[in-house]
Amino acid sequence: MDLYHDHSRALQDRFDSRRIADRLAEKLLRAEFSDEDRAFIAQQSLFFLATADAQGQPDCSYKGGAPGFVRVVAPDTLAFPSYDGNGMFKSLGNISANTAVGLLFIDFQAGKRLRVNGDAALHLDDPLKQAYPEAQAIVRVRARHIFPNCPRYIHRMQMVEASPYVPDAGRATPVPGWKRSDAFRDYLPKDD
Repeated sequence: MDLYHDHSRALQDRFDSRRIADRLAEKLLRAEFSDEDRAFIAQQSLFFLATADAQGQPDCSYKGGAPGFVRVVAPDTLAFPSYDGNGMFKSLGNISANTAVGLLFIDFQAGKRLRVNGDAALHLDDPLKQAYPEAQAIVRVRARHIFPNCPRYIHRMQMVEASPYVPDAGRATPVPGWKRSDAFRDYLPKDD
């Protein structure tokens, strides 16, 4: 389970950090979620998703939901819903073309973060969709590298208000203002 490539190694050698890099990987790197990882992920209401297209062009997205919207569903696999967005399908399109993904979970209040790198699969008819109101699909990620990340540069922030646009079975999801805009209204999908 090698975490580093030749270019990482060259920089580690340049800055004399190969020993600590190897020690960090030896002590922290894993391919299955620990109980602590599971609990941490279950508390999160957001993460950042890095994807790349077939040519390797990167994209990064913010993904948000109610706490627990990302679930560890197997020792080495997590799953999350894809909700209605802007219709560009940058993340899901990239996953369909290139399964390699990186997820970064950050708890801004506790000053903690966790990286999950793995291979993603898009499931349009996954049975787990039933657990997420208004989910369009489920993404399952089989982890290759799971590791906590140094928290020293995490700015401490507090949640002020949960987004009213996160789907909830107990209420109707409001329509975002941009979908009512004259510039976009006539171009929305028929069911929107």
